[in-house]
Amino acid sequence: MSKNIQQRLGDLAKVLRSKNAGPFLMTFDIIFDQPEIYEKIKAANLINPATIAHLYSMEDSTDIRIVAFDQALAIKVTLPRPLPSGHVGDSDIYGAQQHVPLYNLIPP
Repeated sequence: MSKNIQQRLGDLAKVLRSKNAGPFLMTFDIIFDQPEIYEKIKAANLINPATIAHLYSMEDSTDIRIVAFDQALAIKVTLPRPLPSGHVGDSDIYGAQQHVPLYNLIPP
């Protein structure tokens, strides 16, 4: 990571995507192709329940699950959907467009 240019998480990750994990949960996959970047992001604790709750306007971070998979250079975040998939008022039935707040995170 360059000290002169602040890169966003989405610029550093090889894959950053969101999708349904059933009708009531959404999951985010953050996958890196460079071990040193993955380790820096993980060590910085950038992806944590408080940050996710803030980004997704959640009052409580209790139900947010974050798992790092070192072998895959990946971090998986799972959280409750604000509305069940397909419910009246749900704006993203597949959960595929919810990764943008994560994309714009700037690592320390």
